[in-house]
Amino acid sequence: MDFVSLILLSILPGLVIAAALSDLTTMRIPNWLSGSLIVGFFPAALAVGLPLEVVGMHGGVAVVALLVGMGLFALRVIGGGDAKLIAAACLWLGPSASFEFILWTAVFGGLLSLALIVARRDVAPHIVGGPGWVHTLLETKGDIPYGIAICIGALMAFPSSALLTTFAAG
Repeated sequence: MDFVSLILLSILPGLVIAAALSDLTTMRIPNWLSGSLIVGFFPAALAVGLPLEVVGMHGGVAVVALLVGMGLFALRVIGGGDAKLIAAACLWLGPSASFEFILWTAVFGGLLSLALIVARRDVAPHIVGGPGWVHTLLETKGDIPYGIAICIGALMAFPSSALLTTFAAG
């Protein structure tokens, strides 16, 4: 069962990395990635023996994250894909790691934003050729692929999650 648990626990890292790459290259996070995270959480929780009440708390955290994300989306602070990805990641991270996740996401989101401001000012004028997504990324008032920060935040917080601590204890 440990091998199966490891495979199931790799769903979060694999899908948030895929979401980050998608956001970087297309400025979109497909719904199937967030949906797959949601669906994949339940067999992973079952495989590591997460108690039902803890699974419920994870679900509660995810619902709160989705509601906050929907509000931020309505205010045009974040994109819809970002809101859904944050909620799906919070389902995996639960109450033990979601605050750490949000903190790391904010830190790396700020660093990403600063790096893009500098790159858009100093690098963009010198780019000739290259893939279209690079030009989109470096547009002066372009969007920020926040999925990258969400990915890093999730990867940094995942070791603190009940899923991994339960797995390590078992």
